[in-house]
Amino acid sequence: MNYQETLDFLYAQLPMFQRIGAQAYKPSLDNTIALCNAIGNPQQQLKTIHIAGTNGKGSSSHLLASVLQSNEYKTGLYTSPHLLDFRERIKINGEMISQQYIVDFVELQLTLIDEIKPSFFELCVAMAFQYFADEKVDIAVIEVGMGGRLDSTNIIHPEVCLITNISYDHMQFLGDTIPKIATEKAGIIKPNTPVVISEEQEECKHVFINSALEKNADIYFADQEIKIEYLEKSSNEFSCFKAHNSFLNDNEIKCSLPGSYQQKNLAGVLKTIEILKQKGYHLTDTNVLDGIKNVKELTGLRGRWEVLQHEPLCIADTGHNEDGISEILKQLYKTSHKKLHWVWGMVNDKAPDKVFKLLPKDAIYYFCKPNIPRGLDADECKKLAENYKLLGKSYNSVRNAYTAALENADKEDLILIAGSTFVVAEVL
Repeated sequence: MNYQETLDFLYAQLPMFQRIGAQAYKPSLDNTIALCNAIGNPQQQLKTIHIAGTNGKGSSSHLLASVLQSNEYKTGLYTSPHLLDFRERIKINGEMISQQYIVDFVELQLTLIDEIKPSFFELCVAMAFQYFADEKVDIAVIEVGMGGRLDSTNIIHPEVCLITNISYDHMQFLGDTIPKIATEKAGIIKPNTPVVISEEQEECKHVFINSALEKNADIYFADQEIKIEYLEKSSNEFSCFKAHNSFLNDNEIKCSLPGSYQQKNLAGVLKTIEILKQKGYHLTDTNVLDGIKNVKELTGLRGRWEVLQHEPLCIADTGHNEDGISEILKQLYKTSHKKLHWVWGMVNDKAPDKVFKLLPKDAIYYFCKPNIPRGLDADECKKLAENYKLLGKSYNSVRNAYTAALENADKEDLILIAGSTFVVAEVL
C-alpha cells in the first residue's frame, strides 16, 4: 500500500472514536498492552511526560514540548485528534512522522492488526511509542486521548504527570459528575511519581489528593504556588504574562498562543518545568521563555484563538465544552467588534444544553454539521439552539456556513468558528 491507501485502510478497518463515537471506544488497556508486547514494548525505552485533563491538555503538551525543544532535547510529542493531517499526532521537534514510516509500520504489523483488532487510537499509540524509540528521542510528551485510567497511553511510567482543568465532557464514558471525571483523569498518577494539578478545583481536589496518597506520589496544585498575571498588552496574536512565585519571577512571559485562558495552563506548565529541573533536566530561563514565546512556530499547534484574517476579523478556536466555551467568551469580550457572527457545529454525543445556555443571544449563528458520522445535523442543531433564543440559519456544509458568514459580515464585525474541533478543522 502507498501512504493514502494505508490511511484509508486504517480509517476503514479500525474503529475511530473521533469519527463514529461510542462504538469505537474500548474501555481496557488489553489491546494496547498486547500490541506493545508484540513489538517489544518500545514505551519502556522512553522517558516521558504524561498529560491528562478536559481542557488545556493540548496547549500544555505543546508548551512543554516547545520548552524541551528550545533547550536542545530531542522531543517527541503525541497528541490527538489531528486537524488537517494524520501525521500531526506524532512529531519529533515539531516535524511530523514521515509518510513512509507509517506505511512501513502498518505493513509490518498487518498480521498483528488482524489478530488483535485494535481501535484506531490503540494502533496510533503503539506506532508513536515505536517511532519515538526508533528515533531515540530524549523525552516524549504524551497527551491522553480521553480520560486517563483506561486510555491507551496509560502504560507509560513518566518522569512527571500533569493534569489540567476538569470539566464536563465525554460523560457517557467518564461519569456525570466532576469527581467521577476527575477519578478517571487521576488514573494516570503513578507510584512515586510527582503529579502537577494545573488548577485547584474545590469540587475534585480531594480525588487527586487521595490518589496521590495511595500511590505515594508528591502532588502540587500549581495555581496555589504560582500566581499567573495576565497582562493587558496581550492581543489576538499573542498573550503576555507575569508568573509570580516562580523561577521566572522577574520576566515578562510572551506566548504565541493568544487567549487569557492560557493563564490556567501556564501555572501547570511552569511547575512541571520546575520538577524536571529538580530531576536534572537542564532548562535555562532564557530557553524556557523562548519555548513559550515560539510554541506555535516550534510545534505547529493550531486552532487556539487562531486569527484567520482581518476585516472582518475571523478567529477559530477548538474549545467545545462548557469550560472551553466559557474561556472563549472571556476572550471574546476583550476583543473589539461590532457584530458577532458565529459559525457553530457540534457532534451528536455532546450535551448541547450546557453550552447553549452560555452563548450570546445577540450573535448571528450559522449552524452546520461537521463532515463526520458523529456530526449533529445542522437543522437539529438550529432547533435545539432556538430553545435558548440563539437565532440563525442552518447550512448543508461547514464551507457554506463559513462563506455565508464572510458575505454577511462588515469590516468591523467578528466571525468566530467554534463548537467542535471538526468544524475548525474544516475551516482551516
